[in-house]
Amino acid sequence: MSSYSLAPFVLKRPWLRNLLTPAASWYVNLAGYRKLGLRFDDLVVEEDEDVLKALKRLPPQVAYDRVYRLRRAFQCSTTHKLLPKEEWTKDEEDVPYLAPIIEQIRAEQKEKNDLDTLTIVRNH
Repeated sequence: MSSYSLAPFVLKRPWLRNLLTPAASWYVNLAGYRKLGLRFDDLVVEEDEDVLKALKRLPPQVAYDRVYRLRRAFQCSTTHKLLPKEEWTKDEEDVPYLAPIIEQIRAEQKEKNDLDTLTIVRNH
């Protein structure tokens, strides 16, 4: 399953980027995961094989921080409270840390599949 993104199209057009940036910020704030101290990559479903492999490749400190954020968010959810505003995830902190590894794993799998299905043709 592959997905297509309009992000490159939008980013190449400054007028469109300026138009959509406030709407994107509003949507992210509406989602509410930052108010629980989470990052976007913390929301990735762990049941996918590629995601499990990516989680194993995380550096120990990044993996620890992820587990800490998830447990803290679960505690907040259980008590029906949000974190204090100074502990919310800021825009500059919400950078992808898992998605690049997942993309790398999928590229490696594609390369492996391409090499496994390679046919050699002999010319005489």
